[in-house]
Amino acid sequence: MALKEKLKRTLKFIAFLLLITGVGVAFFMWHEPLPSSSAFLGYVEGEYVRVAPSMGGVLLDLPIHRGMNVSAGSPLFVLEQENEIAARDEAQRRYERTKFNLKNLMVGKRPEEIDVIKEMLAQAEADQQFNILSLERQEKLVTTNSASLESLDRARTAYNRGKARIAELKSQLEVAQLPAREMEIKAAEMEAMAAKDALRQAQWRLDQKSVKSEVGGMVCDTLYVVGEWVQAGSPVAVLLPPENIKVRFFVPQPWLNSLKLGQRVIIKREGHIRDVSALITYISPAAEYTPPMIYSREWRTKLMYMVEARPAEYSDTLHPGQPVDISVG
Repeated sequence: MALKEKLKRTLKFIAFLLLITGVGVAFFMWHEPLPSSSAFLGYVEGEYVRVAPSMGGVLLDLPIHRGMNVSAGSPLFVLEQENEIAARDEAQRRYERTKFNLKNLMVGKRPEEIDVIKEMLAQAEADQQFNILSLERQEKLVTTNSASLESLDRARTAYNRGKARIAELKSQLEVAQLPAREMEIKAAEMEAMAAKDALRQAQWRLDQKSVKSEVGGMVCDTLYVVGEWVQAGSPVAVLLPPENIKVRFFVPQPWLNSLKLGQRVIIKREGHIRDVSALITYISPAAEYTPPMIYSREWRTKLMYMVEARPAEYSDTLHPGQPVDISVG
């Protein structure tokens, strides 16, 4: 009985000690002083450029490798392009044909055809000279009763027929030297423009098979090897331009009002003497971390907000994932 009573007293004492310890810890956490230091922990982050083709195909050439630095306009990879080359060549020939057709309509008939009409006109004019002489002769003979009126009528008819023939050939010559009708020329121009647009589209599709870099930076990774099929929109190369490097750090709620966009901060790295200057470009509007407890004034120091800053100048000593210290002036 005495042992049981002693055990009860021991358990009560232990419970009392646990209660005192819990209250002390809670009191310490609730009354933890606000951060007095302006140095915050952070890390380097990078915004990667994932280069993907707009069209699928087998990867034929990959002249880049991981860790390589490329400049804007450098070739990154080439996909199969036999179909695109054939389509481009076909569109090129169709465009050339429409241009020749338009030129043909603008100049009228061929010179050889015009020469034939000119020769026919010259022959008709020569025949007309004979008709004129014959008509004059018949008119004189009729006045002297040496020829009949019938022969005069035949001469006059031949003259009129020759005159009409000359007028017809002159009209044909003028028409042959004229371009096609306005509507025909307009239609040919529209056809040539459509063929040119089709050629431009075919060339664009061909260019999509030879992808070049739009930015300069380091090749962080290549996701395919030569001979593999690449889906349209699937990244083949991952680049990191130097201007896409930034730092992220977290500040408690009491420091939030002291930060603003464009504010200068200092990036400190372990093992580096020279610090890097950066400017704040983003302040998160929401807390990144909230303890699973009821809000109180004491717990406001636990609310952390993410802040991003970009280096004011390029530094090859900043690498994504690298831990850094951020000093706020």
